[in-house]
Amino acid sequence: MTAWAQSLIRISNYEVETLQKRLAEITARRASAEMRMAVLDAEVEIELERARTDTDAASLMQAYMTGWLLRKKTAEDDVAVIGAEEEGARDALTSAFEELKKFEHVAETTRLSRLIAAGKRETAAFDELGLRRRAG
Repeated sequence: MTAWAQSLIRISNYEVETLQKRLAEITARRASAEMRMAVLDAEVEIELERARTDTDAASLMQAYMTGWLLRKKTAEDDVAVIGAEEEGARDALTSAFEELKKFEHVAETTRLSRLIAAGKRETAAFDELGLRRRAG
Protein backbone atom coordinates (compact mmCIF):
# COMPACT_ATOMS: atom_id res chain seq x y z
CA MET A 1 0.00 0.00 0.00
CA THR A 2 1.30 3.42 -0.84
CA ALA A 3 2.12 6.07 1.71
CA TRP A 4 -0.61 8.39 0.44
CA ALA A 5 -3.21 5.65 0.75
CA GLN A 6 -2.07 4.80 4.28
CA SER A 7 -2.26 8.48 5.23
CA LEU A 8 -5.77 8.87 3.84
CA ILE A 9 -6.94 5.73 5.60
CA ARG A 10 -5.34 6.80 8.89
CA ILE A 11 -6.97 10.25 8.66
CA SER A 12 -10.32 8.69 7.80
CA ASN A 13 -10.06 6.24 10.69
CA TYR A 14 -9.33 9.14 13.03
CA GLU A 15 -12.36 11.03 11.74
CA VAL A 16 -14.60 7.96 12.18
CA GLU A 17 -13.32 7.45 15.74
CA THR A 18 -13.83 11.12 16.59
CA LEU A 19 -17.38 11.05 15.24
CA GLN A 20 -18.11 7.84 17.15
CA LYS A 21 -17.02 9.53 20.38
CA ARG A 22 -19.12 12.59 19.57
CA LEU A 23 -22.16 10.42 18.87
CA ALA A 24 -21.67 8.54 22.15
CA GLU A 25 -21.52 11.86 24.03
CA ILE A 26 -24.67 13.11 22.32
CA THR A 27 -26.48 9.84 23.05
CA ALA A 28 -25.52 10.14 26.73
CA ARG A 29 -26.83 13.72 26.80
CA ARG A 30 -30.12 12.58 25.21
CA ALA A 31 -30.49 9.81 27.80
CA SER A 32 -29.86 12.34 30.56
CA ALA A 33 -32.46 14.74 29.13
CA GLU A 34 -34.99 11.91 28.85
CA MET A 35 -34.24 10.98 32.47
CA ARG A 36 -34.94 14.58 33.51
CA MET A 37 -38.33 14.30 31.81
CA ALA A 38 -39.08 11.07 33.66
CA VAL A 39 -38.09 12.67 36.97
CA LEU A 40 -40.36 15.63 36.24
CA ASP A 41 -43.25 13.24 35.56
CA ALA A 42 -42.59 11.41 38.81
CA GLU A 43 -42.38 14.68 40.75
CA VAL A 44 -45.72 15.92 39.44
CA GLU A 45 -47.36 12.65 40.42
CA ILE A 46 -46.00 13.01 43.96
CA GLU A 47 -47.20 16.61 44.19
CA LEU A 48 -50.65 15.72 42.84
CA GLU A 49 -50.97 12.96 45.44
CA ARG A 50 -49.87 15.34 48.20
CA ALA A 51 -52.40 17.94 47.00
CA ARG A 52 -55.20 15.36 47.37
CA THR A 53 -54.50 15.02 51.08
CA ASP A 54 -52.97 18.38 52.05
CA THR A 55 -55.03 21.56 51.65
CA ASP A 56 -51.93 23.80 51.79
CA ALA A 57 -50.34 21.81 48.97
CA ALA A 58 -53.62 21.94 47.04
CA SER A 59 -53.74 25.73 47.28
CA LEU A 60 -50.22 25.96 45.81
CA MET A 61 -50.86 23.38 43.10
CA GLN A 62 -51.70 25.90 40.36
CA ALA A 63 -48.38 27.73 40.82
CA TYR A 64 -46.52 24.41 40.97
CA MET A 65 -48.20 23.21 37.76
CA THR A 66 -47.29 26.43 35.96
CA GLY A 67 -43.63 26.02 36.89
CA TRP A 68 -43.73 22.30 36.17
CA LEU A 69 -45.16 22.86 32.69
CA LEU A 70 -42.37 25.34 31.91
CA ARG A 71 -39.70 22.88 33.10
CA LYS A 72 -41.36 20.05 31.18
CA LYS A 73 -41.47 22.14 27.97
CA THR A 74 -37.80 23.05 28.40
CA ALA A 75 -36.88 19.38 28.90
CA GLU A 76 -38.92 18.34 25.84
CA ASP A 77 -37.24 21.07 23.76
CA ASP A 78 -33.82 19.86 24.97
CA VAL A 79 -34.65 16.29 23.94
CA ALA A 80 -35.80 17.49 20.51
CA VAL A 81 -32.66 19.58 19.94
CA ILE A 82 -30.39 16.76 21.10
CA GLY A 83 -32.32 14.33 18.89
CA ALA A 84 -31.67 16.52 15.85
CA GLU A 85 -28.01 16.82 16.83
CA GLU A 86 -27.82 13.04 17.22
CA GLU A 87 -29.33 12.53 13.77
CA GLY A 88 -26.77 14.91 12.26
CA ALA A 89 -23.94 13.13 14.06
CA ARG A 90 -25.18 9.76 12.78
CA ASP A 91 -25.29 11.12 9.23
CA ALA A 92 -21.77 12.55 9.57
CA LEU A 93 -20.51 9.22 10.94
CA THR A 94 -22.13 7.32 8.08
CA SER A 95 -20.52 9.65 5.53
CA ALA A 96 -17.11 9.39 7.18
CA PHE A 97 -17.37 5.60 7.27
CA GLU A 98 -18.32 5.54 3.56
CA GLU A 99 -15.30 7.74 2.76
CA LEU A 100 -13.04 5.40 4.73
CA LYS A 101 -14.35 2.41 2.80
CA LYS A 102 -13.78 4.25 -0.51
CA PHE A 103 -10.17 4.99 0.44
CA GLU A 104 -9.64 1.38 1.51
CA HIS A 105 -11.14 0.19 -1.78
CA VAL A 106 -8.92 2.51 -3.85
CA ALA A 107 -5.86 1.41 -1.90
CA GLU A 108 -6.70 -2.28 -2.42
CA THR A 109 -7.44 -1.74 -6.11
CA THR A 110 -4.12 0.09 -6.51
CA ARG A 111 -2.28 -2.72 -4.71
CA LEU A 112 -3.90 -5.37 -6.91
CA SER A 113 -3.17 -3.38 -10.07
CA ARG A 114 0.49 -3.17 -9.06
CA LEU A 115 0.59 -6.93 -8.44
CA ILE A 116 -0.98 -7.62 -11.82
CA ALA A 117 1.43 -5.24 -13.56
CA ALA A 118 4.38 -6.85 -11.78
CA GLY A 119 3.11 -10.28 -12.81
CA LYS A 120 2.82 -9.16 -16.42
CA ARG A 121 6.34 -7.73 -16.37
CA GLU A 122 7.65 -10.96 -14.90
CA THR A 123 5.83 -13.04 -17.50
CA ALA A 124 7.16 -10.81 -20.28
CA ALA A 125 10.69 -11.14 -18.91
CA PHE A 126 10.39 -14.94 -18.80
CA ASP A 127 8.93 -14.99 -22.32
CA GLU A 128 11.83 -12.87 -23.55
CA LEU A 129 14.31 -15.13 -21.78
CA GLY A 130 12.68 -18.18 -23.34
CA LEU A 131 12.79 -16.66 -26.79
CA ARG A 132 16.49 -15.80 -26.39
CA ARG A 133 17.31 -19.33 -25.27
CA ARG A 134 15.41 -20.81 -28.18
CA ALA A 135 17.07 -18.45 -30.63
CA GLY A 136 20.48 -18.78 -28.98
